[in-house]
Amino acid sequence: MGLRGIAFRVDVSSKIGTGHFMRCLTLAEALKVQGAQIRFLCRNLPTYLIDLLNIKDIEHIALVSTDDQELGDDLAHSGWLGTSQAQDAKATIQALADQSWDWIVVDHYALDERWERAVRKSCTKLMVIDDLADRHHDCEVLIDQNYYSDMQSRYIGKVPKGCQLLLGPRYALLREEFRKLRTEVKPHIGDVKRILVFFGGIDVRNYTAVAIKALKELNIKLHIDVVIGAQHPHCEQIQNACIAYGFILHVQTSSMAKLISEADLAIGAGGSASWERCCLGLPTLTIAVAENQINIAKSLGSIGACCYLGEEVVVNSHILQHAINKLLLAPGKIRLISQQALLLVDGLGTSRASQVLGF
Repeated sequence: MGLRGIAFRVDVSSKIGTGHFMRCLTLAEALKVQGAQIRFLCRNLPTYLIDLLNIKDIEHIALVSTDDQELGDDLAHSGWLGTSQAQDAKATIQALADQSWDWIVVDHYALDERWERAVRKSCTKLMVIDDLADRHHDCEVLIDQNYYSDMQSRYIGKVPKGCQLLLGPRYALLREEFRKLRTEVKPHIGDVKRILVFFGGIDVRNYTAVAIKALKELNIKLHIDVVIGAQHPHCEQIQNACIAYGFILHVQTSSMAKLISEADLAIGAGGSASWERCCLGLPTLTIAVAENQINIAKSLGSIGACCYLGEEVVVNSHILQHAINKLLLAPGKIRLISQQALLLVDGLGTSRASQVLGF
């Protein structure tokens, strides 16, 4: 029996961000270690992520953009695809035509059951990774790693009856280093001495700068780690601010798990990094910087697993400064947030998803 082939269909852009790609890469690496042949199919993938795939010896095929946008591509995020679903499916089939594939894993808000039915001729089974529950899917497995109060009912009528649903942070796709560090962490107690700032790999609205300003104006002696991606549109501005204020800047770091484990408090977005922070029990002041983050952040806030400040449009440096100061004076609340976060994520989600795929 030859290598089992698993293809991933995912994109990165200023609108999409890097979280979808990184969670796919996390699952792909786990499967590769267990003997799978992996191929990524992406449109306009940034060079630094192509380099990352090369370093990890993972095959990548670039899909070409077209101007064709079929009538009927009526999804809320259809504009994120760069072509029609029909053209994307055609390009995907062509990119996979050299061999048979056991699974296609698709993580894309602009693709639905129409695309999935079209590409079935290229694979045995399909897995969908989703967060929105806003469209219909034709797949054997669907994974939504996020926590919602209506988690168990979100996909009723939107997937086939036999579809296996992997729902909630129990299936959070985290790298192996998070699972390992998880065994060493305890709920945070005591004073806050180290703060981590991270608003995702791209952070188009530059909330990193808002957090830096708020921390500077607090005028408290703390160790501040600031993390940004290589594609951050305001990299030089942030770099200069960190130098001026004595903050430590990390660009496209591979040490995220270590930084999270060392921090006492985080300030960040409500995306997939939420599960990394929860896994290591890091209390977080969370801002929803994209529409798909709002329900996640609200739900986490409602059960005390983060301190939810609201949407980006209503949060400024003064509001953030007040929230930081308030939390610094409430060590009991910090401990409770940390305890609740640890209950949600155990770091074994990638292993569980791999088992469902047959590894």
